[in-house]
Amino acid sequence: MSDDWIRPDWPAPARVRALSTTRSGGVGVAPYDSLNLGLHVGDDPAAVEANRARLRRILPAEPCWLNQVHGTAVVDVAATVGAPDADGAVCRAGGAVCAVMTADCLPLLLCDRAGTVVGAAHAGWRGLLGGVIEATVAAMRVAPSEILVWLGPAIGPQAFEVGDEVREAFVVADRRAEAAFLPAGPPGKWLADLYLLARQRLSALGVAGIYGGSQCTFSEPDRFFSYRRDGVTGRMASLVWLD
Repeated sequence: MSDDWIRPDWPAPARVRALSTTRSGGVGVAPYDSLNLGLHVGDDPAAVEANRARLRRILPAEPCWLNQVHGTAVVDVAATVGAPDADGAVCRAGGAVCAVMTADCLPLLLCDRAGTVVGAAHAGWRGLLGGVIEATVAAMRVAPSEILVWLGPAIGPQAFEVGDEVREAFVVADRRAEAAFLPAGPPGKWLADLYLLARQRLSALGVAGIYGGSQCTFSEPDRFFSYRRDGVTGRMASLVWLD
């Protein structure tokens, strides 16, 4: 694997493989420099395909790229053709790659302790609130206590400003969510902690093996794409598969 990519720090079984890309090591030019993997953001398609080809060289198959819609649909990669409208993917077959793309939203990679199933979820605040984590865990069809989760690079709690309506929606759904929001300064504005919100959701399901969640895409412009910071920007990928 390239040194430009992140290897999840989690105690996954030997047959589980996972990585998360950064913005480095590709062929794109500003504002997509350089390893943009998203075809939907206005970049030169030839550059994106070259970047995907570079990634593909270390994968067992072409990833199952999703048309992410900030929803809760989860697909089985082994039974999927094309790019479905979905924000989660699972797989029990070796050699098939689950993938999600992000540029501030939270990517989650999942596996079970026995190495029989893997999953990936794309969780912005809408997906978190709607239940994409719960849907992905349910689709894995194993006991939540047997699941390991790695929280990939996302916008950090010091940078993600939201309004009253977002905080209220989370708190109405779960009073514990109050701890994930701090006043941002201006009235009606809050700093939201996507990582904590995800941990709360996972804990409520009975998932205890939670790792990662320490990076901030917004505050590391040399390393990560960030939609909230730049507006027009590329997309990174977080991927997981079984050998």
